[in-house]
Amino acid sequence: MNKFIPMLKREFRLFFGNSTLLSVMLFAPVIYAVLIGFVYKEGKVTDLPVIVVDEDNSPLSNRLMEMIEDNERLHIVKLKRENTGTQQDLINANAVLAVTIPERFEADILQKRYPEINTFINTSNLLTANMASQGVQTVLGTFNAGIEVQGLMKKGASASQASSQFEPFKANYIRLFNPTGNYFTFMWPAVLAVVLQQVLLLAFAVSFAAEVQNRTFGSELMGYTRNAGTAILAKALPIWILTIAILGFYYLMHGVFKAPIPLSIEPFIITTSMFVLAVSLMGILFSVIVPDALKATQILMMFSTPAFLIGGFSWPLSSMPQGVQFIANMIPLTPFLNAHKILLIEQGTLQNVMPFVKHLGIQIAVYGVLAMGALQWKMWRIAKESVHPDVQDQ
Repeated sequence: MNKFIPMLKREFRLFFGNSTLLSVMLFAPVIYAVLIGFVYKEGKVTDLPVIVVDEDNSPLSNRLMEMIEDNERLHIVKLKRENTGTQQDLINANAVLAVTIPERFEADILQKRYPEINTFINTSNLLTANMASQGVQTVLGTFNAGIEVQGLMKKGASASQASSQFEPFKANYIRLFNPTGNYFTFMWPAVLAVVLQQVLLLAFAVSFAAEVQNRTFGSELMGYTRNAGTAILAKALPIWILTIAILGFYYLMHGVFKAPIPLSIEPFIITTSMFVLAVSLMGILFSVIVPDALKATQILMMFSTPAFLIGGFSWPLSSMPQGVQFIANMIPLTPFLNAHKILLIEQGTLQNVMPFVKHLGIQIAVYGVLAMGALQWKMWRIAKESVHPDVQDQ
C-alpha cells in the first residue's frame, strides 16, 4: 500500500496530463450524446415526399390523393397527369415513392374491372422506403375497404352489414415495448454504448504500450510494483473514475431527451459495470501484447468499428455467417447491447438478461486471465533482462 498510493498518483498525473486522450474521453461522449440525441429527437419520420401520377383525374382519384396527403408519413410534392419520366422525377424531387393512378380508374371500379395502382418505391434508403411503403399500404387498404363497403351499401346492405360482410373477422395489432415505432428509443442508447466502448478501448490501448514505447515500463512502473493485478488496477482507476462521470452524464441526457430508463437501476448497473470491465481488460490485453501504442489503437479500432453492425442489435446474429458470429461474440458490445435492449426498451429484469450477463462474465474471465498473464510475463522478462543485460527481448 505504501507504494500503491504513489503509483496511483503517478497514473492520475500521466492520465490527466495526456491532453489528447483526456479530450477524447471527455468530449467524444458529450458531443455524440447531444448530437445523436438531436438527430433522432423526433423519433419518427413524417411528411416523406411522394409523387402522384393521376392519369384519371376523377372524383375517386382525387379522394385517394386526399387520403395520401392526410397520412402523417406522406406528403405529395408533385402531381403529374402522364406517367413519363417518373423515375427521373423521383431523383429530382428526392421522393421516396411514386403512386400511379391509371386511366379510367373510377370507371373500372364502378364496372368491377379491378384496376391496378402501381407504386414505385425508392429503396436507396431502406428506412424511409419502409416507412413510406407502410404509409401508402395503409392508405390504399383503407381506400379499398371503403370502396367495397360502399358497393355493398348500394346493393341495399346497411353500413354495419356491409362492414361485417367485407370483414368476416377483425385483426388487432398490439405493438409492445416501442408502440409508436420511435427510432430514437431504439437507436440513441445503442450509439452511446458504441461511443463508450470506442473511448475506453482508445484509453486502455495506450495504457501499457505507452510505457514500453517511452521506456518507462521497467524503470518507473516496475519500480512501484511487479504484480500484474496491482499494475492493472492502478492503470484502470483514473479511466474508470472518468467513465463513471460519463455514465452519469448519459443518465442525465436520458432525462433531457426523454429516453427510456430501466424499471430497476440495479440490473443496468450490473450489466454496465461488467461491460466496462470486459472492455477494459480487452484493451489492456492488446496494450500489453502490442508494444506500439498507435498499432494497439489501430488493431482495437479495427475490431470495435464494425461492432454495432455485427453485434446482433439491428440485424439478427443468427443470420450471419459462423465466422462473423465468432468475431461478434468476442466483442463486449455484443452481449451488452442485447442486454441493454431488453432492460431499456423491453423493460426486462436481470433474469431476462442472464445469458448476456454470463457472456460478459466469460469475456471478463478470458480477457482477465490473458491480460494478467501477458503482463506478468512481460514483467518477468524485463526483470530478467535487468539481471542479465545480454538477454535480448524478442
